[in-house]
Amino acid sequence: MPSGLVALLDDVAVIARLAAASIDDVGAGVAKAGSKAAGVVIDDAAVTPSYVTNFKPERELPIIWSITKGSLRNKLLILLPAALLLSEFLPGAIIPLLMIGGLYLCFEGAEKVIEKLGGAKHGDTLDDPIEDLEAFEKQRISGAIRTDFILSAEIMAIALSEVAESGLVERGVILAVVGILITVIVYGTVALIVKMDDIGLHMTESDSETSKRVGCFLLRAMPKLLALLSSVGTIAMLWVGGGILLHGTEELGWHGPAHIAHEIQHWVEHATGALGGALGWLTYAGISALVGLAVGAVLAMIIHFIGEKTGRAPAH
Repeated sequence: MPSGLVALLDDVAVIARLAAASIDDVGAGVAKAGSKAAGVVIDDAAVTPSYVTNFKPERELPIIWSITKGSLRNKLLILLPAALLLSEFLPGAIIPLLMIGGLYLCFEGAEKVIEKLGGAKHGDTLDDPIEDLEAFEKQRISGAIRTDFILSAEIMAIALSEVAESGLVERGVILAVVGILITVIVYGTVALIVKMDDIGLHMTESDSETSKRVGCFLLRAMPKLLALLSSVGTIAMLWVGGGILLHGTEELGWHGPAHIAHEIQHWVEHATGALGGALGWLTYAGISALVGLAVGAVLAMIIHFIGEKTGRAPAH
């Protein structure tokens, strides 16, 4: 028994040393993967506030918490195992699956643009009479979680591509840490944004004149900020969706669309001097959004034509 116990303790010590030695590698992998996914994180943070806009203040944080839990389930229980399995056994399927998600984002974004331009609205909104507010809230949460699933899939795919050479366990740990950190950052930021008006109202009741002025500014600015974020969220859907399609078609061997977009981006970079990097990036993002809008508009027409013929409206 003693010798067995000593051997066991030795094994534990070896495992502990190996774990300690790998902490730096995991930390570096998290930083590398997280930085590459930063663009999609911004999109996620911009999209989400639109799902809680115009609800009663007391329902805002519960809705965000429900979406946060759905996002964690998306990342840790579905996408993480799927990403690891695909990376091990079927890596060629990752790009096509991402492109399917990109098509969904293009459809959602294009439909919102069509509605804002005066097209027919599809699904209930808070401007319409809602017979069952609880059911409508669940519908909005479900829509947010579906959109989060696509953005989370892109985040996990980007993170996976940055740590593809790591071992299976290390990959899993890095993706889990990235998923949790990004979820906390995104939905913590969203919660702060949507509650900023309440913070402003509290500041207006302060004895400090500075606090009162800041509070009044926040109260005036928040409706405009939320409306702006709603528009940014729509653009983000098109930008990310179109970007996924451009990258996916290039990875699958059709280089033309992505090549043209990159050529235009490089021309802008060379033509604009010191601002070339930022303007080139914006150019590529704009082209991606236009691609997303064009593809999404076609999808919206097809889906709603089929819906009219079959008598079934698309779910949101």
